[in-house]
Amino acid sequence: MRDDAVEQALRALRHRERTSRQVDAHLAARGYDERERDAAIATLARTGLVDDRRFAEARAAALAGKGASNAHIRHDLDDAGVDRETVEETLATLEDERTRAQRVVERRGADARTLRYLIAKGFSADLVQAVVAESRADALG
Repeated sequence: MRDDAVEQALRALRHRERTSRQVDAHLAARGYDERERDAAIATLARTGLVDDRRFAEARAAALAGKGASNAHIRHDLDDAGVDRETVEETLATLEDERTRAQRVVERRGADARTLRYLIAKGFSADLVQAVVAESRADALG
């Protein structure tokens, strides 16, 4: 006998938080029809087990803590299925990008590798160059 969609979704949530879209995709991949998926997600949302805002806040904080830019975090949350309004509200609660970039430069040093690293993390080239230049100027006294 096939497991109930809620049970299957709970298994998916056992190891990590997921958005409603991720749960929907998980259930669809296992052959549940749209009606079953919608009902399961509604039940999980009602009980607080699926909460896209909570997911967005936790994921954004984790990525920001690893030195990710707003663009990188926005892309990650968009991919996870978080709605645009929640993404923007979540980004507004984070420490500003300049401070995050400065912290990375302090930790890694103000060299070309750090510059490339920050650009790969989604920071604008202008911001990265300004932060690296400030760090070098501070080091010179």
